[in-house]
Amino acid sequence: MAIHKLFIDDFEEADYQLIAIHTTLENYRVAYFINQNLPILLHRNKKEILIGTEKQKKGFSNFHFEDNKKEIFWTLIENKREISLPQKNKIITLFKEEQEFSNTIYFLPEFKNVDFFLKIEGDESQININKIITKLNTIDQIATVYAVDKSRIKSKNNLIF
Repeated sequence: MAIHKLFIDDFEEADYQLIAIHTTLENYRVAYFINQNLPILLHRNKKEILIGTEKQKKGFSNFHFEDNKKEIFWTLIENKREISLPQKNKIITLFKEEQEFSNTIYFLPEFKNVDFFLKIEGDESQININKIITKLNTIDQIATVYAVDKSRIKSKNNLIF
């Protein structure tokens, strides 16, 4: 029986760029404006990106586009998700027994102020990140856009989908 050894150096880090987007727009409007300003056609993915534990998985909506010619994959992901949790009152009051409490969960919790992420996967030589950021900053409804330093991302596993 042969023994195969794997070394950490055998694995390459994933080739992706991450852009943070700050805006108050709904997700479909952000995708629309990105499509207008970049040569891509983002469309809604029916499957949400699930993160969390097995008992409590939460889904984040996303839009994607595959550029097969350049082998570049674009994904727009919402960072914030409001969830409501029903909770029963233990004491008897004049009000209804069940109350709902809302909680906000984040796709990348270390970036709580970011509304959306644009993940661009592919060969870095084919992606001009500065040009993309400049074009996205021209959209009036978007407050700011910037590249995320990958070393600051603590929950990198959420980006694997």
